[in-house]
Amino acid sequence: MSGPCLFVHPRRVRRGAALTLVFASVLATGAAVGSWGAEPGSRRDPQAARIPARAYVGAVESDQVKAAAAAAQEDGKSGSKAAREVVSRSGDRWGAVYSAREYEGYRQTLDGAYVGVGISARRDAHGRIAVERVEPGSPAQKAGVRAGDRLRTVDHKTVTGRPVTEVVALLRGPADGSPGTRVELGLRRGDHEWTQELRRARLTTDPVTVDRLSGYDDHRPGAVRIKVDSFTKGTGERIRRAVRSIPRGDGILLDLRGNSGGLVSEAVTAASSFLDGGLVATYDVRGDQRVLDARPGGDTESPLVVLVDGGTMSAAELLTGALQDRGRAVVVGSRTFGKGSVQMPSELPDGSVAELTVGHYRTPAGRNVDGEGIDPDLTVKRDDGPSAEARARTVLSGLGGGS
Repeated sequence: MSGPCLFVHPRRVRRGAALTLVFASVLATGAAVGSWGAEPGSRRDPQAARIPARAYVGAVESDQVKAAAAAAQEDGKSGSKAAREVVSRSGDRWGAVYSAREYEGYRQTLDGAYVGVGISARRDAHGRIAVERVEPGSPAQKAGVRAGDRLRTVDHKTVTGRPVTEVVALLRGPADGSPGTRVELGLRRGDHEWTQELRRARLTTDPVTVDRLSGYDDHRPGAVRIKVDSFTKGTGERIRRAVRSIPRGDGILLDLRGNSGGLVSEAVTAASSFLDGGLVATYDVRGDQRVLDARPGGDTESPLVVLVDGGTMSAAELLTGALQDRGRAVVVGSRTFGKGSVQMPSELPDGSVAELTVGHYRTPAGRNVDGEGIDPDLTVKRDDGPSAEARARTVLSGLGGGS
């Protein structure tokens, strides 16, 4: 089963990578009721009248989508299909319609747990499905499935050309599927094709990895790398604990490369680990301006470098922009993806869910991220190899981390 790729739509594929975890699609309890106002740590901007709301292209109201879905159902047609057509015609780049089951997958994956086989998939420009990542210790990993393998079939159903969300649904199995149920995969590696039967298992994801960087003298301050793959539930607190456990004087390399985003509340908690209160981001919802603030008491002294690339998205960009604008970190790598729009969920008559763009967020300095991305302080052209990390470590050393 794919954890992150549950959130991918084929028209969202850029640079050959799966775009995952739609920004602000499920904002903890706030999103569950469709309200950013319930987001912890947010408040209305007292300067709202002075900040013009940025117009978003192709906006469509949820009432229009609901009406189209209801009319289609009355005619005996698919309500969710009609809703998808309305959203597609609207030009809303990030708008999407999910089945009730797919949306439930949202919630489960953002909670960091799901039933599946441990495969994250992506779709290329030709519609072919490939294994992007295999979770350590998962049924897929134990069976020898590797990243880069082609996924041809799931339970004898051809997956080429299908949206990744449908492939994920096949991997998950029936809605009442449970650990232990079987699924047969048709795979290809090079010229070799084979089938593999796996049993689904209950898996948990751990998006935060902490390790000490090698090459430092034991008698001098060192450096720690905190790698964050996504902002699922609990990620922010994991980062906070990691920062608090780092010895005084050690540098921190915060690696956000390939981070697909996730829960905004977790990104704000992560920002609070490095800031002593203050602004993290502003955002608008249909012109209503609000702000997200860090909590006081974060580590403002440890040298900090943030490593990013073209796969750094949404909530990860929000965190990067906050640390850069506040002068808390040096950002190294390549320009981030540029996903700074706000989506809100709306339930349709057939139980499916439409997510529509309602606004955008900005960094503390007022920079728009959507479609622009964040430029690093130090650009490294080869961000897909060791050179970007090596440059980041050099910068960190220059800041006093591990010097």
